Amino acid sequence: MKFSKHLTVLMTVMLAVLFAGNAFAVKKKTVKIAYVEWACATASSNVAKAVIEEKLGYTCELIPVSAAAMYQALSTGDVDAITTAWLPVTHKDYMDKIKTTVVDLGPNLKGAKLGLVVPSYVTIDSVDQINANAKKFKKQIIGIDPGAGLMGMAEKALVTYDMKDMELMEGSGAMMTAMLGNAIKNNEWIVVTGWAPHWKFGRWDLKILKDPKGVFGSEETVNTIVRKGLKEDLPDVNAFLDAFFWTTADIGQIMVWNQDGMDPADSAKKWVKENPDKVAVWLKH
Repeated sequence: MKFSKHLTVLMTVMLAVLFAGNAFAVKKKTVKIAYVEWACATASSNVAKAVIEEKLGYTCELIPVSAAAMYQALSTGDVDAITTAWLPVTHKDYMDKIKTTVVDLGPNLKGAKLGLVVPSYVTIDSVDQINANAKKFKKQIIGIDPGAGLMGMAEKALVTYDMKDMELMEGSGAMMTAMLGNAIKNNEWIVVTGWAPHWKFGRWDLKILKDPKGVFGSEETVNTIVRKGLKEDLPDVNAFLDAFFWTTADIGQIMVWNQDGMDPADSAKKWVKENPDKVAVWLKH
């Protein structure tokens, strides 16, 4: 009788440990977020990582990739989420290819804008004035990575606005801002592919050129997209990502910190610590 009682107690304890271990294993599942190393994507992805790790208790891995690879990895389920889908225009082609295999959780940021950007001292105000001033711009539009949706728009703008004397230069976001900064230092004319929010608008006095033919579209939203099945597998992570929403001022602050030399992970943790009320709203589910 006593042996049976002890055995029952022992089995109860073992089962409790087993269930606790299983719960811990589920809790420790790694959440994978893919992103392109744009300033905005770096900021939002790192904030999502900070919340997922510090508030939800998971390990979160950020995976830097190209734009095309980002959407492909999400479609195949190799990653769980992305926080930087520019819609409805910029990333439309990517989304059209994978929309049946992913879930769009909606905007995490509103008021995003793309276009061709010049320093404010440049005395033109519209894209249709670029070609007439091609020599002043050294016949170049400074672009970013070739896979970006913005570059496709810029290529279309060359044709739509008959900029036969201009050439779109491929590069990266870092190269674009470096050349922009150098031109401003020397008070030179330069035109670059650009988007807001971006730290460059906080650093320099810039303007997005008017786009009378609407090549670059109107204001866009930046959306969070997740793989199908995330809601069932990790409901708390999905609920947070669904609620994640902030302003251009919020993301702008982080981008400035990053540009000033702070590690992006540290910037994100600092922002999360300094904005508990906003984070609390994201976690109410």
